[in-house]
Amino acid sequence: MPFDFQGKHVTVAGLGVSGVPAAKVLHGLGARVTVVNDGDDERARAQAADLEALGVTVRLGDGATLPEGTELIVTAPGWKPDKPLFTAAHEAGVPVWGDVELAWRLRGRDGREAAPWLAVTGTNGKTTTVQMLASILKAAGLRTAAVGNIGVSLLDAVTGDEEYDVLAVELSSYQLHWAPSLRAHSAVVLNLAPDHLDWHGSMEAYAADKGRIYEGNRVACVYNVADKATEDLVREADVEEGCRAVGFTLGSPAPSQLGVVDGILVDRAFVEDRQKNAQELAEVTDVDPPAPHNIANALAAAGLARAFGVSAAAVRDGLRAFTPDAHRIAHVADVDGVAYVDDSKATNTHAAEASLAAYESIVWIAGGLAKGATFDELVTGAAKGLRGAVLIGADRALIREALARHAPEVPVVDLDRTDTGAMLQAVREAQRLARPGDTVLLAPACASMDMFTNYNKRGDAFAEAVRELGA
Repeated sequence: MPFDFQGKHVTVAGLGVSGVPAAKVLHGLGARVTVVNDGDDERARAQAADLEALGVTVRLGDGATLPEGTELIVTAPGWKPDKPLFTAAHEAGVPVWGDVELAWRLRGRDGREAAPWLAVTGTNGKTTTVQMLASILKAAGLRTAAVGNIGVSLLDAVTGDEEYDVLAVELSSYQLHWAPSLRAHSAVVLNLAPDHLDWHGSMEAYAADKGRIYEGNRVACVYNVADKATEDLVREADVEEGCRAVGFTLGSPAPSQLGVVDGILVDRAFVEDRQKNAQELAEVTDVDPPAPHNIANALAAAGLARAFGVSAAAVRDGLRAFTPDAHRIAHVADVDGVAYVDDSKATNTHAAEASLAAYESIVWIAGGLAKGATFDELVTGAAKGLRGAVLIGADRALIREALARHAPEVPVVDLDRTDTGAMLQAVREAQRLARPGDTVLLAPACASMDMFTNYNKRGDAFAEAVRELGA
């Protein structure tokens, strides 16, 4: 039975990009809404005033106490499970949903047929894969949108006037933790590597939350053949009868897999007689950029689209039409025979590893906030391709020490400054180390907030510095 919100006392935990829309939707459904928020800054007060004008109660500066009479909590995804608010809710028997859970339960509430969800998660590549998937679905003539962490809000997608045939949904581990009822048409876990362990508490808990995306899948659980942990999550999932495990690989695909043969993306999963037949989908050169990890993203997107019945021609056309976002392995310029590439989005070691593997001879610009990461494995794998390294940011010493242990022959420039102007100096030092044919690669393997507002600003600073070189 659908949850009846009329007259129910619902507490929304957190303002921001998910809390405000949730409060408004719940209020519109007749709930008595109280918003609690830890912060009490100018932005929070402005959001509170907007909600209070609608009749929503807002309590700033106290996100720990459970409001009396609360029957349901809807939380922003970033709120950690060990917060006192949730402990109090558990003791009182009050259920806790995330914004994704709320959106899932509101599908089809207005009598329209609910659009199926094709869901994507993973440590890296989620946004690109969802955008590729949406492009493919649009090329097939389907009404769709990229939703979740990007594009259209999930709540807007399920409660707004726009009607969709299918949704391409990006989901983080935080969102999945708070979405116990989610049952996707098909889903993929792109990869698994240590990340957000301070939030989840352990790698096992992080993987388990990622694995929730497979629960109840109806048609296909798509996994990464090169990352056994993703296949293990498929094996552990409780899916609907007939749901298939479908792998993707950068090598030649086995039956029930998608892969690459002689520069062609091929499908041996959604064809008749998978033992003998394969369907050509697109060429590697149809993927922008054609770096290995991005080819993997394209195969994952193609797998979900094919699970939904999309034609091979639409996969090709959708991939050709796709343009990647800025700061994701984006070519900035060539200066004196050296390519300069911005992958500022590589904010952890797993993402940086994929980026470093895409080029043969690299001057690597790295560093920032390590978020508890270690760099020995990353440096060991990348060492043979490094012409040099330029290190910036608060935790650069961790990378410098890993380079000293595992790549002592690689020249290293350690910039002892954390102001934003350090990027221009870093690019000039990288130019000095580089030779024609090399790639100067910004793949920091770290977060940006020690020096920049976000990874976008870091990438912008890199691109501006490169433009100064060529001026």
